[in-house]
Amino acid sequence: MLSVLSYGRLVARAVLGGLSQADTRDYSLISASYGFGKDFRKGILKKGMCYGDDACFIAHNKNADVLGVADGVGGWRDYGVDPSQFSATLMRTCERLVKEGRFTPSSPVGILTSGYFELLQNKVPLLGSSTACIVVLDRRSHRLHTCNLGDSGFLVVRGGEVVHRSDEQQHYFNTPFQLSIAPPGAEGVVLSDSPEAADSSSFDVQLGDIILTATDGLFDNMPDYMILQELKKLKATNYDSVLQTAQSIAKQAHDLAYDPNYMSPFAQFACDNGLNVRGGKPDDITVLLSVVAEYTD
Repeated sequence: MLSVLSYGRLVARAVLGGLSQADTRDYSLISASYGFGKDFRKGILKKGMCYGDDACFIAHNKNADVLGVADGVGGWRDYGVDPSQFSATLMRTCERLVKEGRFTPSSPVGILTSGYFELLQNKVPLLGSSTACIVVLDRRSHRLHTCNLGDSGFLVVRGGEVVHRSDEQQHYFNTPFQLSIAPPGAEGVVLSDSPEAADSSSFDVQLGDIILTATDGLFDNMPDYMILQELKKLKATNYDSVLQTAQSIAKQAHDLAYDPNYMSPFAQFACDNGLNVRGGKPDDITVLLSVVAEYTD
């Protein structure tokens, strides 16, 4: 039988051994974006980091890597408002906050809240609505912190399987949660959600994990199994490989969006809600593809 002293020594060795095996390396994201505006079927319309009414950003800070996507609500076009202005301004503002270090890695909803309130206080009136998803990798803790408002979102893939997925937020069919700025006097009429209503999550990631952040133009046209098939083509963790795979995913989603005989996830969801719909869903498509890698200066 082991003495108390001997048992204590064994426990201490086990603890120290576990600590010595802990991964002390910083992690980072190798990221690339690709997309299509729905009104430009033959190619990409890219102004800054915008695809149609979608917008996105990739930002780096000494403590974290941050990704964001936003989908401007197209209905504003009926009132003479360019929907892309709201989503693009929101993403640019969030990107600037990250680069200035004005955020806490564990609170992506704080980035979204600060960015949104800057828009509300803008001296130049800005009208519109947008969904938003922000993903933050804390380099040192190896934790991914996320917030998602609406029907954009993210997947985390490990070993060819989806291990984490954002939850879609809908008020009712085809009406996602959204941030909004309404004209004076119309605040109670325009649908508007608080940034704090975003669904938040935090979890550990591993080297080699794949993070796919995208607007609903992707998820409404490609089910997970198709996305996973495309991700199998990612054979390396360098930027060129990540970009090539992001292009492949976006192009397939774009082709399916205009296939009248394809039963898309959006069409299936519509049928589940009593609507007779078939085919893809023409929409703006934004894909941000990232791989977790060891951080190098």
